[in-house]
Amino acid sequence: MPTAPVILSGVPGSFAWGVFHERHPKLIRQVLDALPYGPTQRAAVEDLLAESTSGVLQPLGPDAHDHQQWLAWGEGRFGRPWGEAPFLWAESYFYRRLLEATGYFRPGTWQGIDPFAPFKNAELAGPAVDAELAALGDLPALSAEKRAEVLLASALWGNRADLSFQITAPAGDDTRPSALIADDSPLLWSTLAAASTPRVCVIADNAGRELLPDLVLVDHLLTSGLATEAVLYVKPFPYYVSDATTADVLATVRRLRAAPGQEAEATGRRLWQAMNNGTLTVRTHPFFCAPLPFHAMPADLRAELAGATLTIVKGDLNYRRLVGDQLWDPTAPFAERAGHFPTPVAALRTLKSDVVVGLDGAVVARLDATGEHWRTSGTYGLVQVARNLP
Repeated sequence: MPTAPVILSGVPGSFAWGVFHERHPKLIRQVLDALPYGPTQRAAVEDLLAESTSGVLQPLGPDAHDHQQWLAWGEGRFGRPWGEAPFLWAESYFYRRLLEATGYFRPGTWQGIDPFAPFKNAELAGPAVDAELAALGDLPALSAEKRAEVLLASALWGNRADLSFQITAPAGDDTRPSALIADDSPLLWSTLAAASTPRVCVIADNAGRELLPDLVLVDHLLTSGLATEAVLYVKPFPYYVSDATTADVLATVRRLRAAPGQEAEATGRRLWQAMNNGTLTVRTHPFFCAPLPFHAMPADLRAELAGATLTIVKGDLNYRRLVGDQLWDPTAPFAERAGHFPTPVAALRTLKSDVVVGLDGAVVARLDATGEHWRTSGTYGLVQVARNLP
């Protein structure tokens, strides 16, 4: 079985190092400014920042509900520097610890309060979403084929709105050009078209400006008959700043239903009805907040996904979990890295980390020759499909 170096979080100058030493300090400042946490929570958050940038990994306290689970996941890592841990594991643990520091899981004033809600709410209520809702009014004039193409592209490039990425993105970042460097979309559409009763699963990534086009795409799949049933998987609790939870799904559907444009309102109404009648189901599972790649998926979740015509995996984190957060040769076949997944799988992803596979060698050479940080800039995107089953 091919292998590659695991990405660690402590290599100075690396993208992963920058996440811990540049992005997280800015995030901590924003979290503490956004909500009126008291001295206990503020001190715990500051302590986490200091520990994660220059200290050693400490386990969750014994009163944490998942204390034993994290002891198992982190066996051999606690007491060692954060930078020695795999990037995927350490980043996930940082967000779990942030929730612990803010009191999210503990009985008390801050129990159940999403520390990222102010950012999510501001984005969902903002002018960019107003413009995107208004643009839905152009859809009825498009052919079915063109509409599908536009909505798939919207779901892909919506991933650029990732709030954790925007924390350290340059000013005016949304104006940068974009390019698709792998496009298996014909295979995606043909996979759905070939099924008599297509069941589509979508593993969501971010809330707000990404979840909105995801839901509009789901509505199109259901109304066009490309899916007779859709299942949307979200995180069981707040994670990675803007990752979508059930509360975020409901807020987005309400935003659609309340939009002044006829097409946006109709889309929201159809999604609401689809949830009522079971053609659209929102689900979650603890594994979606685990620090593990998808090949370690537990049997109950594999069984739940099994039988889907296609699973659409959204975003950068899910891509890292799908192919493995390792420094693969970028020309390694995507199907080889994603073949362990329990269903045919399509990845819609904007590149915002070092991991990438399935690219043409000439494309890689051209991108490398530019001298830009093309793997992490958020400028490039891909649609990749693997239909082989384990």
